[in-house]
Amino acid sequence: MLNYQTSLDLMFQALADPSRRGMVERLSRGPASVSELARPLAMSLPAVVQHLQVLEASGLVRTEKVGRVRTCRIEPGGLQLAERWINERRTTWERRLDCLGDYLAETAPTTSKDPETGETP
Repeated sequence: MLNYQTSLDLMFQALADPSRRGMVERLSRGPASVSELARPLAMSLPAVVQHLQVLEASGLVRTEKVGRVRTCRIEPGGLQLAERWINERRTTWERRLDCLGDYLAETAPTTSKDPETGETP
């Protein structure tokens, strides 16, 4: 459980930064070099590399160096941990809201309407 929580913390920390989210968005369209990822960002290449290291540590991105070019790819299963955590919360709240709806339906006062006018007396 502790490892699960630590991994989840790293993932949300990685996704908390808009530059890193932009990199993940770009990589979701296909692999890119570090230079390609850096091009639209207003930061130095070393800063981009630091952001990529955070994304790699979180399990969202994988990089490989071939010659002088470092290519980055999205890790296909990387978001599954966050997705599972979010879905667990959603399921819990849907169940609670269903129970509340059932309770309100059971305790709602019944009103009778006049059959001729359709109005409540």
